[in-house]
Amino acid sequence: MEAAKIYFIIFGILTIAGGVVGYVKAGSVASIIAGSITGVLLLVAAFLLPERRGMGLATAFIVSLLLIAQFAPKFIRTGRVMPAGMMSVLSVIGLIAAIVAWVKK
Repeated sequence: MEAAKIYFIIFGILTIAGGVVGYVKAGSVASIIAGSITGVLLLVAAFLLPERRGMGLATAFIVSLLLIAQFAPKFIRTGRVMPAGMMSVLSVIGLIAAIVAWVKK
């Protein structure tokens, strides 16, 4: 469980940072809003894990799934590693981490 918590903290911070970079580079208000919301949700999921395991893993799973749905088609369409490829990979890892932590309970 500790590994999943650490992963979701890192994933959440990277997601927030990605939203900030999207705003700074492209002036994308949508990037900063979406990055902040999903990043904070991933951080909340990580901090829920020790005491509220089911809720934390469900939150992390759903956010990861939504991020895959957002970024995987963009990556397939454009082939660009940043940000779509990186976020697709991080989201798939998040999905796997949530499933593995759930199974290990």
